[in-house]
Amino acid sequence: MKRNLLSAISALMIAATFSPTALAETKIAIIDLKKVFDGYYKTKQADTQLKERAGDFDKARRGLIEDYQKANEEYKKMAEASGDVALGNDERGKKKADAEKKLSEIRDLENSIRQFDGQSKQTLAEQQRRMRDNVLRDIRDVISEIAKTSSFSLVLDTAAESINQVPIVLFTNGENDISDSVLTKLNATQPADSGKAKEGKDEKSK
Repeated sequence: MKRNLLSAISALMIAATFSPTALAETKIAIIDLKKVFDGYYKTKQADTQLKERAGDFDKARRGLIEDYQKANEEYKKMAEASGDVALGNDERGKKKADAEKKLSEIRDLENSIRQFDGQSKQTLAEQQRRMRDNVLRDIRDVISEIAKTSSFSLVLDTAAESINQVPIVLFTNGENDISDSVLTKLNATQPADSGKAKEGKDEKSK
């Protein structure tokens, strides 16, 4: 019942929007949001920062894994020593206690690694979301500015897809495509030395 009602309302809204009268008053622009998003210099900066942060986490995790592996090797030696019949009871008891202490340390390290993995994933996801929101806000601001200046009533994203991964805009003749205009305006604020700095970093990494 609700689905039928929503479908009817949607049909009426579409009919109203694209009726001859509405179309005569509506000036529509199109934009390839994916192209603009990928081409914006701040998107590339954010991607670099995210990769660097992920690299730092990976380095820290490798250190934890090395400590874990080292502790496991020490525990095996301690466990073997605690079973050596050539040693006296007191000495074997001491080595057994040391082995149990090392095993407790290993379990603590396992918990630390699990907590680190969960926290690092959450941190990276939050950083990615913030950066994405900031980039999209910049893009929307420029779209609004250009749309108002050019008297566009509506701007459609030709790269958008439905929940079923079907293109939302099924056809356009390419008129009033503001993708390049938006991208040019966004990248006009790019610092002159940012590209050179990135090239230098890439050369060092080779």
